[in-house]
Amino acid sequence: MKDSKTVRIVIVAVVLAVIVLVFFAYQGNRGKQQQAAEAVSATVVQNVLMKDLEHSYPPTPKEVVKYYAEITECFYNEEYSDEDLTKLANKIQHLYDVELIANQENYIDGLRQEIQDMKKNKYTIASYEVSASTDVEYFDQDGDSYARLYCTFNIKQDNSSRITSLERFVLRKDVDGHWKILGWELVED
Repeated sequence: MKDSKTVRIVIVAVVLAVIVLVFFAYQGNRGKQQQAAEAVSATVVQNVLMKDLEHSYPPTPKEVVKYYAEITECFYNEEYSDEDLTKLANKIQHLYDVELIANQENYIDGLRQEIQDMKKNKYTIASYEVSASTDVEYFDQDGDSYARLYCTFNIKQDNSSRITSLERFVLRKDVDGHWKILGWELVED
């Protein structure tokens, strides 16, 4: 009789231990799922702003222009606070050559006006495509290294008409070996 009572106590204890283990495993997995969901739910703007340019600067002219295009998409396609606009503007200026920055007066005010005009006319960037790495033209001039490449922006207006904007970018390598945008221009057909 003692043996059957001992067996029942052991079985109950094992069942309770299994229930406790399953509960804690479920809670731990649920926490990981919540963290994953929160990471996925980070806005496009937050994801773009998370890029650490101090420690992970884009290594090629193509990657610099690609990041520029991602920020530009945020400007025209996303909702964000005024603080986020300032952060995005600082991020994009980090991609600019010192000469380009020096030639920009009231950059943030001009940017705000341009974004406001685009949104008022219901323009958004549907997509973009940066030149293939093999199509980047490298050249040296006056002791500096330059790169020239293209980016095509597909712009839509109010979900109806589409406009293609081909832009030619010129980048210059700075003293740290980073490619910086020196300027760009619209390529006319």
